[in-house]
Amino acid sequence: MNILVCIKQVPSSTQVTVDEKTGVLNRNGVESKMNPYDLFAIEAALQLREQAGGTVTALSMGPPQAKSILEEALAMGADQACLLSDRRFAGADVVATSYTLSQGIRHLGVFDLIICGKQTTDGDTAQVGAEIAEFMDLPHAANVTSIGAIGPDHLLIDVNLEQIVQKQKILLPCLLTVEKDLNMPRLPSYRRMLARRDDQVQVLSLADFTDQDERHYGLAGSPTQVERIFPPVHEHEKHTTSGDADHVAGELLALLLRLKVTPAQTACEIR
Repeated sequence: MNILVCIKQVPSSTQVTVDEKTGVLNRNGVESKMNPYDLFAIEAALQLREQAGGTVTALSMGPPQAKSILEEALAMGADQACLLSDRRFAGADVVATSYTLSQGIRHLGVFDLIICGKQTTDGDTAQVGAEIAEFMDLPHAANVTSIGAIGPDHLLIDVNLEQIVQKQKILLPCLLTVEKDLNMPRLPSYRRMLARRDDQVQVLSLADFTDQDERHYGLAGSPTQVERIFPPVHEHEKHTTSGDADHVAGELLALLLRLKVTPAQTACEIR
């Protein structure tokens, strides 16, 4: 079984700035890590390879520094890794991102299974996996909590539908987005890292794709345009009072009225 796993590099901290013109995160100089949900996707792929044989390929889209998470995937056990990196990919929304990834997958070959994490911690859209499947005309399932028996042309899976867990039979080839409770991801192997340190992460650009129309990628290919984005403003107010019970109660009631937490009618009844 040949499996491809889509992974993403995300900021390690919530303290990131936003480009006011483009509405995208400024990632330069920000410490990054692999998207936590993608660790469960890699582990699922490695376990399936152990059962059915085959290969595991890790794929990511991002700037050159995103190679670090692909090297981490190799150290976890992936057989090969590929980075889609081109300035023309920058600023992509979920549609352009999904289309770019689908083009990269088509360039790499034919896969029996594509696995994605449920969502990313920087975007939280949970849409990219499903949109890749649509661009590639593949059956797909989201919120997968368990991958059971492997048939010659299908998988048996459990899908979390909030109120119930539904058992499904999905035909191969297909795409799955997996939940964080699916497994316990293994740690990268230092020995494997040393053994694979000379392995090169393959890098693809727009010039390698079948579709080289720049209007389909990055900001140009993004139908979703952010009008305005800004960090939340945190306002903290501290109020201290002292005195007897009646005085403190009066101060508290006045504060609740000023903050409009307590309706005036209720305040009259309290008085």
